[in-house]
Order: sequence, then C-alpha cells, then structure tokens
Amino acid sequence: MAYVDDFPTDARIVRWNLLVAFTALGIGGLFGMIQALHRTDVFRGFVSSADYYSVLTGHGVLLALFFTIFALCGLFTWGVTKSLDRPLPSARFTMAWFGFMFVGALTATVTILGGLVPSMPFNADVLYTFYAPMQAHPAFYTGLVLFIVGTWMAGFDWFRTYWRWRGDNPGERIPLQTFMVLVTMLMWYISSAGVAVEVLFFLLPWSLGIIESVDPLLTRTLFWYFGHPVVYFWLMPAYFIWYTVLPKLAGGRLFSDPLARVVFVLFLLLSTPVGFHHQYTDPGIPEGFKFIAMTNTMFLLLPSFLTAFTVVASIEHGARQRGGSGRLSWLRKLPWDEPAFAGCALAGLMFAAGGFSGIINAGMNINYLVHNTLWVPGHFHLTVGTASALTFMAIGYWLFPQITGKRLRLRSVATVQPYIWFVGMTLMSNAMHRAGLAGIPRRTAEPQYDAVTFQGVVGGVSEMRLQIAIGGVFLFLGLMLFLLVIFATWLGGSRTAPLRVNGTLPTPLSGPEHSPKILDNLKLWTAIAIVLIVLAYGLPLSAMLADGLFAPGSPPIPV
Repeated sequence: MAYVDDFPTDARIVRWNLLVAFTALGIGGLFGMIQALHRTDVFRGFVSSADYYSVLTGHGVLLALFFTIFALCGLFTWGVTKSLDRPLPSARFTMAWFGFMFVGALTATVTILGGLVPSMPFNADVLYTFYAPMQAHPAFYTGLVLFIVGTWMAGFDWFRTYWRWRGDNPGERIPLQTFMVLVTMLMWYISSAGVAVEVLFFLLPWSLGIIESVDPLLTRTLFWYFGHPVVYFWLMPAYFIWYTVLPKLAGGRLFSDPLARVVFVLFLLLSTPVGFHHQYTDPGIPEGFKFIAMTNTMFLLLPSFLTAFTVVASIEHGARQRGGSGRLSWLRKLPWDEPAFAGCALAGLMFAAGGFSGIINAGMNINYLVHNTLWVPGHFHLTVGTASALTFMAIGYWLFPQITGKRLRLRSVATVQPYIWFVGMTLMSNAMHRAGLAGIPRRTAEPQYDAVTFQGVVGGVSEMRLQIAIGGVFLFLGLMLFLLVIFATWLGGSRTAPLRVNGTLPTPLSGPEHSPKILDNLKLWTAIAIVLIVLAYGLPLSAMLADGLFAPGSPPIPV
C-alpha cells in the first residue's frame, strides 16, 4: 500500500509542503534565469538594472529559505511518521505550523515583489543576507519571524511524535530517519536563535522607527551565526535521502547505520561555530577567532568525506547486487534511466565539486582572492542549487506516487530532466568559478565597467558570460520539465484503485546495534555543541557589545 493509505492526514501535509516548495522553486528559478541573462548582458528586457536587486533578493530568499525549508518539512514529516510507524499527534497543531510558515513566506515574498511595482508602498531589496545597514519594509521582517516560528513548531511536532514513540518503546534505538530529523532540528534551534535575535530585537524595531540605528557588525555576526548552519539545514535533508533512500534506489542497502549517525552528530557539533569564515574581511573581529572559525570549518570536511565513502559504498553494493563487477565497471549496472536514482546520484557528484570549492572559501588567505566575486555563487549553486535542489526534485519522482496514490506521469520527460539540470549547472557554475578567479564581482546588475578590464584565467570573459547565460537557460528548462511532471502526476485525474508501491527501506548492512548507544544521547551532543559555540563566539560578541547594543550605530541606507 502507498504511504497515503497508511497516513492520509500526514500525506496531505507532506503534499502541501512540497507544493509550496516547488512553487517557490518555480518563481525563484525564473528569477535566476532573468539574473543570468541580465548580468551577462545577453538580454536585459525583463527588468531594469534598478529592479534587478528585487529579482536577486527574491531569487535568494525564495530558493535558499522557502523552497529548501518547505521541502525539508515535507520530507521530514514523511520520514518521522514512516520510520516511527505512527502519525503526528495532532492534525490541528500540524496545520498551525504549516500556516505560520506559509503566511510568513507569503508576506515576505509579496514584500519583495513590491519592489518591482513602483506604486507599491513596500519593498525589500536587501538581498538574501538582509543584514544592516540596508533596510527592508517591516512586513518583510514580520514574515521572516512568522516563518521561523513555524519551523520551530514543526520541530516540536516531530519531537513530540518521537517522545510518544519512546514511551511505547523504552530502550529501543532511535530509527535512523527519525534520528537524522531530530539532530537536524537541534542544530536548527541552536543556530536560528541568532537570526531570530537579529530580526526581533534589531531589524524589525529599526524598520518601524522604534530605534534609530543598529550596529552593522553585530547584525552581520548574528546573521552569519545562522548563515552557515542554514547551509547544512539545506544539505542534511539531502543527506537524509542519500543515506536512507538512495541505497534502495540503487538496488542495495545502506553500508553503515553507525557512520550515518556519526556524520549527523558531527554536523550538530561543528556547523555553528564557523560563521566567522564568512566575515574574514570584517575589521571588527579579531584575527585569532577567524582562524578558529577556519579550523572548525576544515573539520567539517570529515563528515563530508565519511558521507562520500558510505554513500558510494552503498551504491556499489546495489550495483553488485545487480550483477556488476570490476573496479569501476559496476557503475554501468546502476539504474541511470531511473530519474529518482539519476537525480540523487548526479546531485551527490556535483556536491563533491562544491566541497572542493568550499575548501577555498574556508581558507583565510585564499578566501581573500575570491571574496565577493562570482566564485562564491558558483560554489553555492553546486551545494544548495544542485546537491539539495536536484535531490529534492529527484526524490519527488519516487515520493509523489506514494503521497498521492497516483502513478508517475510523463516518465520519459522525468528521465531526461536530471541530466538537463546537471548540464546546465556544469556550464553555469564552471563559468562562475572562472569568472571569480578573474575578479568579476557578484551581486551586481551590470558588472561591465569602462575603466576596468577583467582578464580571464582560463578562457575569455565573453565566453564565460555566454556560458553562464546558456547554463541558466538549461537550468530553467530542467526546472520547467520537473514541474510539468510533478503537476501532471498530482492533477492527473482521480485515483481509481490503491497503488501498490514498495516504500519499505531495506535494513543496513551494519545496523544500529553495531554502534554505541551514546550516539543516541541527544542531550549530551547538544550540550557539547553549545559549549563549542560559547568558546567560538563568547569573547567576540562581548567585545561588540562593550560599547552598547546599538553602537557604533548606522542609519538605514536607502535601497
């Protein structure tokens, strides 16, 4: 039986979360293509250069926050209820957190879109990072507050489901999918506190005129305290899929449940005390604490390498179960014509490339060469733009029949779509990285200057611009094909009979019984994570606050 038959109420909330996520993906993806064509000077007929920054803000907020987190909420609701084999406790409470998130996201989005309509009295051209001294309309910050509160309520809903399961199953190991959800949410509670303080106590009162000025360095620090962990908040649902579903799609089993738990614990410990590596050029932070952030960031390579080993080993097991042999020829036995598998596998491959460029971002001395250039969006388009986005799209092909009870439609289109996205991202990200090495800036509508000539390290600047534009068009085409398949499946007639779907996930080759129970001690790991954060942030924050909460203050810069 399909998931919708066992959990009809929870399947509905999963569908609604994914509906909002993919709608945000569609709008944000359109904005992304407009950006690619505009800043490369291929076509500037969509928006003016002044309105470009509203499009840029919408692209970042809709994709990096709303698409990823609504997708996370849908996947985590499915994972918790499926792995614990019980529904969420209260449909009303579940609808409440979804409502908070939806209203908050809608409010912030409308405020951003207001910047494209001159007659509208509100706008939010403050970019995805939205810290001072640029100021948005209060509605934008209010929307963010509602959205974040909704995510906190969602996490409580999943914890409450787990606590009830624990009451009925004392002494049992936490099922792996639920373990991953709980650890991810603990990381989110810790890290999102920073942006909540920034918005509630500084930016919102500032935009309302209650306070005249804020300290830009303090608000930047509070944002980046949250800003790097949110990267893992995007990625951990992708890891959740790679560890628990991808081995099944490959025809095998997860290589090691214990290694998966270790990886998520490491993310909880290390993802937050690294935010200063986004502030290497900020003069108000001691160099020693930037060095600590760099060191902590390098430690984050460990869970990524462990994931590469475990996931590839799991996929190889599946290929050999299908008859594969040899050192590499087993790759040919993998189901590359299955869109769910192909999308997840290509996303993981692209994430490996993003990891290598991330090492450059993490290093203090090398970072100065690429800071604020196109290298940076080239990097995070490999991470959130492919590792997360392509995984979420790919798993939609596998999950939608289970949450709707309908067979996947337009399968041939679905088979081609991941490869179109992969080619588009390869073109665009490659050119972005090379353009960054040439010093071409990011976040600019017209990076062509009369007095400055950029020299390409590999290839010419004109070729890079063309490649970015072509890549952006390919990505938008892949996105439209995905939405066509999903909405054709969703809206494609009524369900006539129960759909038999094998949604059961196979047991790992090495199960939880092969790992120490201390891995499931969430209180211990949370306490250690907080201690590490205090060590990394305590003294720098106290120095920033020494002159007062709002000093040295800055008035809003009009945008």
